[in-house]
Amino acid sequence: MALALNTFQTVTAVVDTSPTEIYTAPVGYTGVVLLAQVANIGASSEDVTLVHRRVSTDTELLKEYPISANDTANLLSGKLVLESGDKLVLSGSDATNLKFVASILETLN
Repeated sequence: MALALNTFQTVTAVVDTSPTEIYTAPVGYTGVVLLAQVANIGASSEDVTLVHRRVSTDTELLKEYPISANDTANLLSGKLVLESGDKLVLSGSDATNLKFVASILETLN
């Protein structure tokens, strides 16, 4: 069976206080992150950290970025290309009030 050339994925997660791998680019595909947002549904400001992980190297894209109460933040100002095996890792200052959503295009290598 042939693999799909392009597949769109929506990734959602409740942000945890410990770093959590929320997406891994599949083998044979490149993941293009088109949108990454976090909504703070709580009554106080919270912080979020977004990391690109390749093998054992972490690169912070945002570190302890504040999001006001009842507000949303775009975590990327453009597209992010993730090679096969690359991961997005997310953590925040609250384990219930930060909600993450991403739109990702997986394209066959």
